[in-house]
Amino acid sequence: MHKRTLLQTAAALALVGASGLSLAQDNVFKIGLILPMTGQQATTGRQVEAGVKLWMAQNGDTVAGKKVQLIVKDDASVPANTRRLAQELVVNDHVNVLAGMGITPSALAVAPIATQSKTPLVVMAAATSSITEASPFIVRSSFTLPQASVALADWAPKNGIKTVVTLVSDYGPGIDAEKFFKERFQFNGGKVTDSLRVPLMNPDFAPFLQKVRDEKPDALFVFTPSGAGAALMKQFGERGMDKAGIRLIGTGDITDDDQLNQMGDVALGVVTSHHYSTDHNSPMNKKFVAAFEKANPGLRPNFMAVGGYDGAHLIYDAIKKSGGKGGGEALVNAMKGDLFESPRGPIYIDAQTRDIVQNIYLRKVEKKNGQLWNVEFDVIKDVKDPGKTK
Repeated sequence: MHKRTLLQTAAALALVGASGLSLAQDNVFKIGLILPMTGQQATTGRQVEAGVKLWMAQNGDTVAGKKVQLIVKDDASVPANTRRLAQELVVNDHVNVLAGMGITPSALAVAPIATQSKTPLVVMAAATSSITEASPFIVRSSFTLPQASVALADWAPKNGIKTVVTLVSDYGPGIDAEKFFKERFQFNGGKVTDSLRVPLMNPDFAPFLQKVRDEKPDALFVFTPSGAGAALMKQFGERGMDKAGIRLIGTGDITDDDQLNQMGDVALGVVTSHHYSTDHNSPMNKKFVAAFEKANPGLRPNFMAVGGYDGAHLIYDAIKKSGGKGGGEALVNAMKGDLFESPRGPIYIDAQTRDIVQNIYLRKVEKKNGQLWNVEFDVIKDVKDPGKTK
């Protein structure tokens, strides 16, 4: 943020303190949910919002004597919008918690506001490792790209993949995915012959895929944000890369459950590593999927929906633990160490990093009953963010 903007924000946020007494007497607990409801990441916003609303529908809107109010704002994945909306929510709406954050630049734009106003920021989607280090008030309910990437770098060399080209979206999560996959894959004896980065906005994968086809690695490792996987898969198939013997592997974003059926048979056999699949075989997940699809006809829940659902769970737990009293510090402290069963499996919030610890699953796209699914075939349990364990 520019110095002038920081000063303006600080001055505006100082007003929040003056109204603290009236806030303490207010029995409404406000969650300011900022998401990309329009634009390139609109599918992310739609899924996260649906997950949050499902949790609230199932668990009521009164917690520890507080009436929970959800205020949803659309930032269209433009960080300047995210920052402005966060400031308005804190100063004008007096929200108790900020949440959402569809992409990393949005989360980083809000971090100074969370710090200055002492407002917890629950990151439900964005996945760059360093996000939680940007403010002591940030807690994450989604995942990190290093978590997802390392498992695949261990699996690939054991399964006939010796040479790989990496292809990632050119921003924080993509750079994380590239770095952590490459380091681990090379440590395991593999060779990364090329590392390609695609623009985040309006990506055209065609020239990059052609380059990969010419290089003929054993596999192409890919990260794209949620929503871009269908376009990548289509172009991968159009270039006949699967028929040329180049395997497609990547983090679970590329076989997004929300879009998987639209990708067609080119997706069959694609192996990914991720923290959630709609096909995850647990009683809790089966109930979650059924309830989600009933509430959102025609929509299959994906990992973003679970990030929203669990983020709301985390906020509700914090209100209960703090007895509905105290400010942002009390809420963040209540979130640290929180442990519960999620539709994805057991999760907890690391008290030191405020980041999520969870299982990472290896999955293969298979067809069952005429539909495509990410079918889990292995699990690495209780994975902390590798970006913070060095």
